[in-house]
Amino acid sequence: MSTVIWVVVIAVAVVAIIAVGYFMTGQQRRRRLRDRFGPEYDRAVRERESRQEAEQELLAREQRFSSLDIRPLDPDTRDVYARKWTEVQERFVDAPGFAVTEADHLVTSVMAERGYPTDDFQQRLSDLSVEHGRTLDHYRQAHEISNRAARTEASTEELRQAMVHYRVLFEELLSTGSPDGGRPAPHAGPDRTDTAHDGRSVPDQADTTAEDRIDRHETRGR
Repeated sequence: MSTVIWVVVIAVAVVAIIAVGYFMTGQQRRRRLRDRFGPEYDRAVRERESRQEAEQELLAREQRFSSLDIRPLDPDTRDVYARKWTEVQERFVDAPGFAVTEADHLVTSVMAERGYPTDDFQQRLSDLSVEHGRTLDHYRQAHEISNRAARTEASTEELRQAMVHYRVLFEELLSTGSPDGGRPAPHAGPDRTDTAHDGRSVPDQADTTAEDRIDRHETRGR
């Protein structure tokens, strides 16, 4: 009888150890996914029926991402894109709707240059979320405004905000994984705020974080 009791005790202990190990592994995976995907982790949880389903989706995104040939831009290419952004931003003064559409195309072009598939917008979001989860909502908002701009349904203020949102991801795509040791990408525009003849302002390029610049633009627009 004592032998049976000991067998039961050992079996219970083994099960408990396995359960604790499984729990700890799950917690570590959850922290890792939160760290990597940022706000996209919470979005995935809200959009799925369970946290486990959301985490499996994020793990699938990582697996797909690892199969992509994502590469940094060389310095010359980065400079070319930075100059193109400056040109687009300058066109905002007289043709804000057209400039926002160009900004959308330019961001897509940079993605393709770096190796991201760009055929499907939702797939773009999924692929970008693996390395750009903290700036991805800017892209969503900008793209939504761009679609409304194509139907002439966006205000000038919304178009201005779209330019700011696009620039957040644009600058990150230019600088992430840069082959020159992580040197920040060149500012995608002049260090000032241009003002059109009718008083519209174009996003400035002061040397602050993108979030700070957005806050400053919102204040100026009130």
